[in-house]
Amino acid sequence: MGHGKLRKFAENETFRCLLQPDSEDILIRGGEPGLHLKDHPVKGHWNGMVFDRPQPIVLELGCGKGDYTIALAERYPGINFIGVDIKGARLWKGAKYATEHALPNVAFLRTRIEFIEAFFGPGEVSGIWLTFSDPQMGSENKRLSSPMFLERYRKFLSPQAVIHLKTDSRFLYEYTLAVAMDNHLTILMKGTDIYNEPMTVADGVVPPGPDSEIFTVQTFYEKYFLSLGLPITYLAFRPRKDGPYINPAFDAVYWKSVEGGRRTFNHNPR
Repeated sequence: MGHGKLRKFAENETFRCLLQPDSEDILIRGGEPGLHLKDHPVKGHWNGMVFDRPQPIVLELGCGKGDYTIALAERYPGINFIGVDIKGARLWKGAKYATEHALPNVAFLRTRIEFIEAFFGPGEVSGIWLTFSDPQMGSENKRLSSPMFLERYRKFLSPQAVIHLKTDSRFLYEYTLAVAMDNHLTILMKGTDIYNEPMTVADGVVPPGPDSEIFTVQTFYEKYFLSLGLPITYLAFRPRKDGPYINPAFDAVYWKSVEGGRRTFNHNPR
């Protein structure tokens, strides 16, 4: 491990806004096969234990360096934002910025997203952003918009919570759209090239203006993809609170071929 990473890991320990639980704190070992979790003490108590001001909570899952989390927090001081990622060296950048700029409505959680329900109580979260997530073409259950993950999210989402997907991956967009449609979820807004074509919005939903965070808040990767002329997609939907989620009818082979070979895990074009 390089000295740079070691320095970041050491500094991470000093950031009040960064929670880094040990997996032993939440995993129940032994017993029946499968993932068994116990509640972390912060579950249901983010407003109070972490944030000084009780406000709605919004998550960014797979937040990387926290660019989107930070930008949203600066734009909306009346909302508490939490970026979640497993990579401590990435989280260092966002946590350092939030600390140096004394942002009261930003926190970061270092954990696997598979463990997410151990950290948030019923109705505690008002929204989720999935920004440029790995499309996980070879494993449906690893996609952050899969029925398996939606089952986890709804255990802590408020009734009117919205899940936002913003991605350059047409494969992941079409898959998530199929999940939403086949499970009869409320689709609020969708678009396959948001900077060049109008988005489709549901009845009663106000179309986003040019100053909306959908357009004006951009991660490093989004700026990079735009510089290559790649279209950016967006989908906003509401999950449901009851009934089982089903896997969608989705032609993964076709949409994988549409996606082509330009993506690798770290988003670098081949």
